[in-house]
Amino acid sequence: MNNFKYLLVGLAIFNFISCQNKPSLQSEYVEGNALGTSYHINFYSEKSENWEQGFDSIFEVVNKSMSTYLPNSDISKINKGNKDVEVDQMFREVFNLSKEIYANTDGYFDPTVGNLVNAYGFGAEELNELTEKDLDSLVSLVGFKDFYLTEENHIQKPHKNSYLEFNAIAKGYTVDRLAVYLESQGVENYLVELGGELRAKGINLTKDKSWKVGLDDPYQEDGTREIIAILELKDRALATSGNYRKFRVDSVTGQKFVHTINPKTGKAERSNILSASVLAETCAEADAYATGFMAMGLEKSKKVLQNLDRVEAYLIYTENDSTKIFTTPKFNESLVED
Repeated sequence: MNNFKYLLVGLAIFNFISCQNKPSLQSEYVEGNALGTSYHINFYSEKSENWEQGFDSIFEVVNKSMSTYLPNSDISKINKGNKDVEVDQMFREVFNLSKEIYANTDGYFDPTVGNLVNAYGFGAEELNELTEKDLDSLVSLVGFKDFYLTEENHIQKPHKNSYLEFNAIAKGYTVDRLAVYLESQGVENYLVELGGELRAKGINLTKDKSWKVGLDDPYQEDGTREIIAILELKDRALATSGNYRKFRVDSVTGQKFVHTINPKTGKAERSNILSASVLAETCAEADAYATGFMAMGLEKSKKVLQNLDRVEAYLIYTENDSTKIFTTPKFNESLVED
């Protein structure tokens, strides 16, 4: 009996010491600027790390590989006609995923429309008007189907002036790489945000609740931000596309719309979708599909969504000069009250 008592006391002491020695999770928050935008990362870790250094190394590799703003990046060299660039794993992953989404969206997500974007002057108050001759010349350079990744990891493009850019997927992909890095460091609860694109895992341990994020109302004419909906982000990624802050007004009907490039015709066409928010397993997928839906318009987007098991959407669109919302059932299930 005494031996049993000593055993119980010993176990109690061992458990006490084990609990005392177990590292506790610390709330971490890192913010900064990267890829021409800002980032904010909330997470919980047992480690005390130089997290900024780890994040910066990811931004550096992404920039070196895929930034069209850096003249010596791999993608810039390819766009200048260099055929000997051996692209890295990140580039290959983004290229192959872009091919998949290009096919799933019937070519409406196309990473080769950059020359058209620049020629029209997207982001400016007024779009440039292109002549038929200009349009024909630029459209001949568009078509991701004609780009290939060789066995030597070189990019083969159809014309020396063809232009490739991953601006509509690289930001989401970078969010994924940040998430992978955190998980490699044992982090199981995090919310990563880069330029409005998000990926979450686990919960907000401080509140003991799921991560909650807001969707902007695109109908604020003064440019202020107002939340139109809140959703729980559970082990998923979210991306939103929309140049709705630059919407136009039809002088006759008064209806609001945005311009987006149709990669099939090269024309800047009206889109009734003001913004597209997409839930997916990865932020790269969410980012790319959101861009594709903006170009496709409502009806085509709805048809594509019917064939995508892992992708959900929240589409804000205009009809008869009023704002309406289309959501897929599972996206709707993620919406919550504040």
